[in-house]
Amino acid sequence: CTKNNCESEEIVEAANIAISNLLPTKSRSLYDIAYNRFKKWCAKKNVQVYSENVLLAYFSENAKNYKSSTLWAQYSMVKSCLIIYDNIDISKFPKLIAFLKRTGDGYQAKKSKILTKSEIDRFLSSADDKEFLMIKVGLILGIAGACRTDELVNLTVDDIEDVGSSLIVKIPNTKTKIPRIFVVTDVGNMLELFRKYLSLRPPHVKHKRLFLYYKAGKCSSQPVGKNTMGKIPSVVASYLKLPDVACYTGHCLRRSSATLLADAGVDITTIKRHAGWKSTTVAEGYVENSIENKTKIANQVLVGTTTSAITKTVNVSESNIPSNINFENCTNVTFNLNVNK
Repeated sequence: CTKNNCESEEIVEAANIAISNLLPTKSRSLYDIAYNRFKKWCAKKNVQVYSENVLLAYFSENAKNYKSSTLWAQYSMVKSCLIIYDNIDISKFPKLIAFLKRTGDGYQAKKSKILTKSEIDRFLSSADDKEFLMIKVGLILGIAGACRTDELVNLTVDDIEDVGSSLIVKIPNTKTKIPRIFVVTDVGNMLELFRKYLSLRPPHVKHKRLFLYYKAGKCSSQPVGKNTMGKIPSVVASYLKLPDVACYTGHCLRRSSATLLADAGVDITTIKRHAGWKSTTVAEGYVENSIENKTKIANQVLVGTTTSAITKTVNVSESNIPSNINFENCTNVTFNLNVNK
């Protein structure tokens, strides 16, 4: 076998095991469905070779029934399966890529609405803890860490460290396989709300999941599921009587967190690191939608002003303390007062 340069059964078996692990574990069934659908179409059309024209015909037929985002998702899954099972790389088909891009002309994906800082503060301060305590804690952690719904669902009590002045939260299992850490500081009564909710955890609970069903001021031992967790933004929007409540989906917390950062003028790199995005394009979308960022651009275009930092140091002794200090035409000013005795 070695002389003829053939592969042993052991090598073939090891290779097959490795290949079987190339597809994402969670969505492997979706990949197989997409691939099998393509194979059935090919069998129906008596296709023997998977050429670029074959792929163009297949996706042009699908384009009649599916929107652009779905076509791209199907393309991605078929592409992965063809590479793994048939050793064919359709990403090298330029006409196919151009066709898929053209199907997206004018298409705008529906995005979840976001919660503003004032809306978040209003809910946390006015909603009754007896009814909304679990919702409040989910809102706080979700916004603070730009969390996905399943990340909140899988959060355990061991993932959160209370260090007194803040909470250190670890997200070990993320979509991008890169663990994240974020901090919840002692702003308002956020830490108090978290500690209050944690104190209501029944002693007999056998699992470590943080979020438990909460009703009438008590927690049960049953963990909160993905559907309930995903409804947190819509519950908040409903309480605040915001329009289009159904548009506040589970992705709202993540989008709101990134948008708040963009409104604060945070750079792209920080936003990507905070939310765990690999794509700069995704992060840039939040900056583009930032009202604060658009306002700054408008001032630069229409007024010709830019934001700059000016540092002024004034030394004042006991003998020349001014009775009053007046500031005029100031915006975005930060005062640092150092008192030396």
